[in-house]
Amino acid sequence: MFSLCYLPTAGRLTITVIKARNLKAMDITGASDPYVKVSLMCDGRRLKKRKTSTKRNTLNPVYNEAIVFDVPPENIDQIHLSIAVMDYDRVGHNEIIGVCQVGNEAERLGRDHWSEMLSYPRKPIAHWHSLVEKR
Repeated sequence: MFSLCYLPTAGRLTITVIKARNLKAMDITGASDPYVKVSLMCDGRRLKKRKTSTKRNTLNPVYNEAIVFDVPPENIDQIHLSIAVMDYDRVGHNEIIGVCQVGNEAERLGRDHWSEMLSYPRKPIAHWHSLVEKR
C-alpha cells in the first residue's frame, strides 16, 4: 500500500510507502527482510531511485516513509514509477519479492492510481497494489 501526491506548483511528486502484507518468504527462517525500492523512470531509463529502510524478519512490514522526486509539470506525463519490494540479504545479493508500476504506461490499477493523483493535486491518494513476480 502506498499513496501518491503531486504538487504541480512545486513540481514535487511524493510517494508514501505505507505497508505491505502477505509477502513471500524469501529466507530459510520462513520470513523476509523487506525494503522498498522506488525508481523514477522515463523512456525505459531510470532517472532516480530511492529506498525505504529494511524491516527485519517480517512478511507484513509497516514503513510510513515518504519518498520525494522533483518532477516539473511539463514532464509528469512522460514518467512512471517502478516500485520493487526487495529482500535484503547480508550474504549474496538482494532478491526481488515483487514489483508494480504506476504511471500512464502502467496497467489497470497502476494507471488508474496515477490518473486519480493527477485529478486531485495536493491530495495524497492511497491504494493497495498487487505485486508481480519479476522473471
